[in-house]
Amino acid sequence: MMVMMFVYKHAGLYLNTRRTMSTSNNSLNASPVLAPSQAQFSEDGGCKKGHTVVIKIGSSSLSSADGTVNIMTVCALVEVACALRQRGHRVILTTSGAVSIGSMCLGLDARPTEIATKKAVAAVGQCRLMRLYDDFFSLKGQPVAQVLLSRNNIGEKGHYYHALSTFRELLRLGVVPIVNENDTVNIDELRVGDNDTLAGLVASLVQAEWLFLLTDVDGVYTADPRSNPEARRLDVVPNVDDLKIDLGDAGSCWGTGGMATKIQAARIATMAGTCTVITLAKDPSSILRVMDGENVGTRFLPSANPVRGHKKWIAHGLSPTGSIVLDNGAVNAVKLKKSLFAAGIVSVEGDFTDNSSITLFDLEGQEIGIGLTNYSSADLDQIKGKGSSEYRDILGYHGPEEVIHRHNLVLRSFHTSSSELDLQSLSRDAESKANAPADST
Repeated sequence: MMVMMFVYKHAGLYLNTRRTMSTSNNSLNASPVLAPSQAQFSEDGGCKKGHTVVIKIGSSSLSSADGTVNIMTVCALVEVACALRQRGHRVILTTSGAVSIGSMCLGLDARPTEIATKKAVAAVGQCRLMRLYDDFFSLKGQPVAQVLLSRNNIGEKGHYYHALSTFRELLRLGVVPIVNENDTVNIDELRVGDNDTLAGLVASLVQAEWLFLLTDVDGVYTADPRSNPEARRLDVVPNVDDLKIDLGDAGSCWGTGGMATKIQAARIATMAGTCTVITLAKDPSSILRVMDGENVGTRFLPSANPVRGHKKWIAHGLSPTGSIVLDNGAVNAVKLKKSLFAAGIVSVEGDFTDNSSITLFDLEGQEIGIGLTNYSSADLDQIKGKGSSEYRDILGYHGPEEVIHRHNLVLRSFHTSSSELDLQSLSRDAESKANAPADST
């Protein structure tokens, strides 16, 4: 083997990386830095070919301790993505880092806090971020595409399906789409907010089989492993809604923007039928091992009854603008997949128009589901608790009998207990599942 020094110029800096190449082939497209597993896929073990895989990596994982780009992590991630492509899978990469790389390019001492500055810095950083990925993917002969999304692209039905058709065509052409939120032009009301959630939405949109959330820890634990030596990693979470754990304070790797958002992303993705894995960013090769059937990271199993089509857009594309509280009879009816009528509504919260997305709660404050309302909040406040025959006299017009038609209503899963989950039992159950003969999923 010979070692070739590859000097890469990025963000005004020269960064050296070592690349190992085969003596039998001097092409830069030769042997990868991280050799992928050569094991054949088996029906009872490794992953089948032809899956769609969404990978998300965050700013902290892309940055070194001194604030510069962690070139080795980027290189390893690109190698894994290309290995997946060689195996016949479709790959989408969701990446953060535009603001942090932009700050480095402009010589800023800290991440900007003023909105206009942050947007400008993101514009600078996005160019450099895409150049970084494009250069490394080009070494492997893999074409990439930049896709910038906002909540508006997912929330408006026409945009939603146009985005889906674009992703499908890019994947058909063998391209790796590289996705980020469009921070430069987004306003707060149209922001997804974090790229974990964005990755979950993308996985749901394209109906991916896998979502990998790469982070600074190797999975979800029963407690904070930094302070509790008895904390155990959960190998398998059968239902994400059963997972009720202390995620720690905001600002830590367990807080807002950390593990909490990853679990929310897992909730979105698994509801759409996507198996979600939280694993260590500094070892992207764990993605290959997971897909070969190894027990790595924490795996969230997909829903047995995933939401599809129009209801998937309602569940994940829209941001609820209000909520209603239902009585017990209405709760039982919607759980049986029946339409919702005004007679079962106890109270109305928020200011929304007709055809808006609203959240449904029971009398104990538990979320029941989400749906598109046929009536505005003002009208619902007048007809709540009333029979449909009274609508005309109260409102002055005769609208639909249903407040939310069952075709426009998406329920959360109800096979779980509302009480706190025994995490130690879940950990033991997950361990026994992981040791059982592998299923073809």
